[in-house]
Amino acid sequence: MGALHAGHLSLVERCKSECDITIVSIFVNPTQFAPNEDLEKYPRNLERDKKLLLDENVDYIFFPDKDQIYPYNFQTYVSVEKITKILEGEFRPIHFRGVTTIVNILFNCVKPDYAYFGQKDAQQVAVIQQMVSDLKMGIDIVVCPIVRESDGLAMSSRNVYLSSEEREMALTLHKALLYGRKLIEEDKEMNPHIVLDNMKAIIYEEKSIKLDYVAIVNAYGFKEVDLIEGGNEYYILIAAKVGNTRLIDNEFITLS
Repeated sequence: MGALHAGHLSLVERCKSECDITIVSIFVNPTQFAPNEDLEKYPRNLERDKKLLLDENVDYIFFPDKDQIYPYNFQTYVSVEKITKILEGEFRPIHFRGVTTIVNILFNCVKPDYAYFGQKDAQQVAVIQQMVSDLKMGIDIVVCPIVRESDGLAMSSRNVYLSSEEREMALTLHKALLYGRKLIEEDKEMNPHIVLDNMKAIIYEEKSIKLDYVAIVNAYGFKEVDLIEGGNEYYILIAAKVGNTRLIDNEFITLS
């Protein structure tokens, strides 16, 4: 959705290393925002974005306007069912329908062989993978690692909303995730409820953070787990408001 940062550019670099042609779409999608969310103030700086992409030698920038994507009398939406009802879906009930609709439209316009998405939006990626599989779209979805600031904060276009004090508080989210990872990988704690309780204790120390959820899910299917087992892959997920800014983050864990 524009307001590009190094995380977005890492997707561009990965695409350029693997594909003949790299196309970047920029579209602030209104259908994934609820009325009380930040559509109008969402950061937009097309000229800066264009310069960054030209510096990366992108082949094409696809920048449609709202009326091209959603013309008068538009009435067709794409919905993925179960996986969109949990976690982010509970707190943003219209969000994923807007995501799957716009991604479907962009795929139909561009007709890519590969599409590159960031791990930070892990549930969104899982929803898109489900859609691509179910609708037999024949597109490879490539998931690229989270890119972080030097202090560990996951890069996000919304980070510009944070005051200096809030930005410091936001580091608590990554601190909790790293502690959860340590409990699982080093301390061999296989009870997810114990891991999550310890993570929540860290988050609740920072009174100004309003936790939406913290969860451990299977990487494939995105179901919350009652037991962490070797030989599987998991996400530890977190979503919280720091001041008025809602942030998400996660850690991907592979157990041997």
